[in-house]
Amino acid sequence: MIQNERDCRHEHVLDVARQMLTAARTAPKGKGIDVIEAALVTGEDIKKLSEKMVAMVEEHGMKFFLRDADNILQAECVIIIGTREQAQGLNCGHCGFPTCAGRPEGVPCALNTVDVGIAIGSACAMAADLRVDTRVMFSAGLAAQRLDWLKGCKTVFAIPVSASSKNPFFDRKPKEDK
Repeated sequence: MIQNERDCRHEHVLDVARQMLTAARTAPKGKGIDVIEAALVTGEDIKKLSEKMVAMVEEHGMKFFLRDADNILQAECVIIIGTREQAQGLNCGHCGFPTCAGRPEGVPCALNTVDVGIAIGSACAMAADLRVDTRVMFSAGLAAQRLDWLKGCKTVFAIPVSASSKNPFFDRKPKEDK
């Protein structure tokens, strides 16, 4: 049997993405408490994510969302990683407030935010080890957060994933309004 790489590439990328989810889950946590959520976005849901990103430009005027919305359509899948909000009770002040009790509602616990970053790094390292292209995107993550795809999560980031002869997530040009 002869199997052409082009015929099995997509399934390989999905396998790598699943390993990225595991890497995010098993990434070290600042206090050892797991408040990370992660999911794999494929098919038509990538298009829904892109459409949400375009719609969000009207809200905030961040034009790079247009470029990124077009860019994720080149992904074979997208990983989303976020955190549930849970104060860790250390009164460490990393959030900018002296105590956890003094932290206003809506201000994230810094440890939760750091844990998301560690999970993202671990997921991207897995992809790099397996020679699959990625890019961390705040824009697509915020759109996924607004869609509430990781129920109740804050600080959501997205990682589009691809395997092609050139990484489609770099050397990108700004995109104009549609």
